Amino acid sequence: MSVVDETSPASVTTRTTAGTATAVADATTTPVPDATAAPRDGHLRDRVAELAALHESVRCGPSERATEAQHAKGKLTARERLALLFDEGTFAEIEELRRHRATGFGLENRRPHTDGVVTGWGRVDGRTVFAYAHDFRIFGGALGEAHAQKIHKLMDLAESAGAPIVGLCDGAGARIQEGVTALAGYGGIFTRNVRSSGVIPQISVVLGPCAGGAAYSPALTDFVFMVRGTAQMFITGPDVVQAVTGEVVTHEALGGADTHASLSGVAHFAYDDEPTCLEDVRHLLSLLPSNNRELPPPRPTSDPADRRTEALLDLVPADPGRAYDMRAVIAEVVDDGDFFEVQENWATNVVCALARLDGQAVGIVANQPASFAGVLDIHASEKAARFVQTCDAFNIPLVTLVDVPGFLPGVDQEHGGIIRHGAKLLYAYCNATVPRVQLILRKAYGGAYIVMDSRSIGTDVSLAWPSNEIAVMGAEGAANIVFRREIATAADPEATRARLVKEYRAELMHPYYAAERGLVDSVIDPAETRARLIGALAMLRAKHAPLPARKHGNQPQ
Repeated sequence: MSVVDETSPASVTTRTTAGTATAVADATTTPVPDATAAPRDGHLRDRVAELAALHESVRCGPSERATEAQHAKGKLTARERLALLFDEGTFAEIEELRRHRATGFGLENRRPHTDGVVTGWGRVDGRTVFAYAHDFRIFGGALGEAHAQKIHKLMDLAESAGAPIVGLCDGAGARIQEGVTALAGYGGIFTRNVRSSGVIPQISVVLGPCAGGAAYSPALTDFVFMVRGTAQMFITGPDVVQAVTGEVVTHEALGGADTHASLSGVAHFAYDDEPTCLEDVRHLLSLLPSNNRELPPPRPTSDPADRRTEALLDLVPADPGRAYDMRAVIAEVVDDGDFFEVQENWATNVVCALARLDGQAVGIVANQPASFAGVLDIHASEKAARFVQTCDAFNIPLVTLVDVPGFLPGVDQEHGGIIRHGAKLLYAYCNATVPRVQLILRKAYGGAYIVMDSRSIGTDVSLAWPSNEIAVMGAEGAANIVFRREIATAADPEATRARLVKEYRAELMHPYYAAERGLVDSVIDPAETRARLIGALAMLRAKHAPLPARKHGNQPQ
């Protein structure tokens, strides 16, 4: 317990960052209008004027100096961030006059309004969204009992209203002076994160420190955004890491945006500045429904549903061994070439993206031949499984683009648990009840073919290009096994191998083999890809596929 206390963001921040100490002091010494001292007589207009002055004081924050310190770190204030998130003039704040009731360690003399977190709701593109924003200028954004209760109330309201919730995280962890009540506050947040999971979209935007127990709330939400240079997430800070392991590491290298966006996979998106980050939060919300009982909102498009995609004939090489960028395929197919990639820099051998087809939101899972030949490995399986689950929870149809040579072989993969991690993706697809369309572009080998939403695990419509090769393995490997003795005893083994490979491919891997057996519904002209995908999804829009009655499944870990 002492290790956690020593590395609490509140203690680390106030010890190592001069600006933080100043901000905390300012937050607790700036005078505010005292409503309890007001006379009880006089005109109601006097009371209204008093209220307006109080609200203005709360909106301005603890002091100008604290605001300047926040800006000096390259960070916006809580209210500036909320102004960027919501449609202009729509934010309605609640509990702006809340103050903590804690005593001891001088807290009874430091009771700023809001208690370090701004909570409320507003509109994003005209739809209701709830949000809370830590105010680092007040107690370093540290969470105490009153602070936590404000967030609890907001989360309960969001769940009841069936609307997304966005957390703007910039806080120094649990308020040490309040002890266990602060820790219990986090427990209440985590419980509500889990209760709302798959019910309403939950988005975490990390814009400052988020360490210790505080980091678990973003981990429980659907999407995590981070800003480079100012945001950090870790369980134990650099000081403790050095003390325990001897490793010397900076805050940014240990838990910065790029670390979590490219190495750990904790962050889904990373940005250079807060305005760009918050603009993309708004964009993501436009692709999601308000809750699990609704469909994502459609958007009108001028891109014709029957537009031919002739460019695909040149983008994708017929040779299954040649690489290409799957992103170019996605851009050619979706509305206006626009798609929003999730976890772009982590597990790059699979692409997960949200886009629109004929104005309707879709989730796209695609192998990426330009990265490790598009193989499935531990990280790619985890990334795709989580994305499939998220789309299924929020009624977003799935399109799976397949060009996969198999699972990545190797001791590290086997010992790292590729079996159970690969099973996560298999489980996610088998459990999904949203419309599902598979398109096989080129190779689809072995277990990886099955896992990538094949007909045998329940895809609704399976399409393929005439360049498809569906088999247990590639023709060369298969021939070496099946015809091993014949090749070994031949007068010219290489010529014999080449002949048998050709025969195997012609017999078992021709483009119509799977279609002849009902495992592919149609082999299509690549130029018809957009039209055929849109047609299949339109047919499936009213799909209803109830799951067996159960408390919940026991998915692979």
